[in-house]
Amino acid sequence: MNELTLEAKKENLDEVLAFVDGCLETLDCPPKAQMQIDIAVEEIFVNIASYAYAPDVGQATIRVEPEAGAVAITFEDSGVPYDPLAKADPDVTLSAEERQIGGLGIFMVKKSMDSMEYEYRDGRNILTIRKNLRFSDRK
Repeated sequence: MNELTLEAKKENLDEVLAFVDGCLETLDCPPKAQMQIDIAVEEIFVNIASYAYAPDVGQATIRVEPEAGAVAITFEDSGVPYDPLAKADPDVTLSAEERQIGGLGIFMVKKSMDSMEYEYRDGRNILTIRKNLRFSDRK
């Protein structure tokens, strides 16, 4: 397991992506899966940086854990409790003008990852995404 803790600020996104990509390289992550993971990591970290502690700044921890044929990436913060999975998926059959604002990024994460779990424990938001690496071309 590899772990990075830093201030949840948008300016730290490049450091987060470099950390995750470095971990993925050691797992021989396929390029398509890495691109999908990078997009998911960006969406989740920017959401934490934008909303978890607003208007203040707090810490975020990102953990990358290899699993059998997969990788799990966990985000933890002690900001405002927020379950991104509790919100209904946006109606993507509507035009952009008709759709409600928000939720599209998390929807994309859910669609591109093989699983996504949230829990609030001990005053912390804990969001874990998983991506299968062996059959990444299927999704």
